[in-house]
Amino acid sequence: MINKRLLIRNLLAHNDESSFYDKKRQLNLHTKEGKAKFLKHICALSNSNPSNNSYIVVGVEDESNEMVGDDFFDDSHIQNLVNAFLENPPKIQYENVPFPNLPKDRVVGLVTIRPKSKPSFFKKGIHTIPAQAAFVRIGSNSVPTEDKIPYTKLNIETVLRIENNSRNSIAHTLDSVIDFVNNRHRDMPSQYRVFRELFVICWSGVPKKIRNTHFLSRVDIELVNEQIKLFYSAQDVVTITYDESSFTITEYVPLGLNDQTSYYPLEAQKLTFFDNGYYKIETTMLFEPPQYNRKMLYHIFNAGLALLDKLQKGLALSEREFHDLEYLPYTLMLCYLNGFEEAKPKLIEAKPVLKQIPRAEVYTNFKEAMRVLRKVKYNKDS
Repeated sequence: MINKRLLIRNLLAHNDESSFYDKKRQLNLHTKEGKAKFLKHICALSNSNPSNNSYIVVGVEDESNEMVGDDFFDDSHIQNLVNAFLENPPKIQYENVPFPNLPKDRVVGLVTIRPKSKPSFFKKGIHTIPAQAAFVRIGSNSVPTEDKIPYTKLNIETVLRIENNSRNSIAHTLDSVIDFVNNRHRDMPSQYRVFRELFVICWSGVPKKIRNTHFLSRVDIELVNEQIKLFYSAQDVVTITYDESSFTITEYVPLGLNDQTSYYPLEAQKLTFFDNGYYKIETTMLFEPPQYNRKMLYHIFNAGLALLDKLQKGLALSEREFHDLEYLPYTLMLCYLNGFEEAKPKLIEAKPVLKQIPRAEVYTNFKEAMRVLRKVKYNKDS
């Protein structure tokens, strides 16, 4: 098994960006421009590496190579975005990798692009990229090409050497378990479990009981062998179940109006482990958004827009308005899920001002609401 933390270090040590890897400060998949840039790099790296893995490292400063980290990104449906726009799409995987020097809510993202035989190209346009466009990697740049894409084995040996130098060891596994339990989460209960005598999962969280159901909040879950986070949230709650060969995380989101909150199941993620050192992850969307009276929502929606307008004009807010602002992202999300199509673009437009609010909960709730909306969208498109 490959230790993803070692792999990232070895990729960053390989001079600068190259024809088999790229690095980004962050991904922005909220906008068409951000999606287009991401898809362009996926297309170019895939076409330039048909016989070996290629990679994108997220959360790294471009010039200094410093690992600054990014938010935990748990979008298991990111493959759907690639499938929707690229013909002959490669298989990709996004993983969240913690590092000791980063805060526990920050990770470095690792996008792995698997090799494939047929060249990729855009089957439909997005932002400024037209349909039928194809890209290749020249040095550290993803550039368009109109020529037939040549088959190349240029990077096979280099990538194989980097991956072999990133293999996990017993020492790495033991050190990681001790660090997880004794250092990173000494303020809350932590557990670990071994599956198939090969895989180790550590998790921590604060137990809480809600209406006879036992949840964990402030949850952190890590597959130690590969140094990847499976789940992280400072807010949402989960339930965890496991047997001798599988581990299941069911995530819930708190939703409600007028301070009346209920917990709704969002998604179940099941890891199944096999004796041959292989594991698979299956994700099932469970979300059924609550439905509310449309007339009541109409008034709540307009009140939310008025609050945003006041905020964007720089007008002072009362303490009650700050309270409403904290839950506004979830309110607009509920409006959108109940048929108010304008609510989602209004929420996206508000991102810059919400990010500047001194109360961190406001922007955290924005990111959580957008994450749920993204999952719901990809599930509908799949």
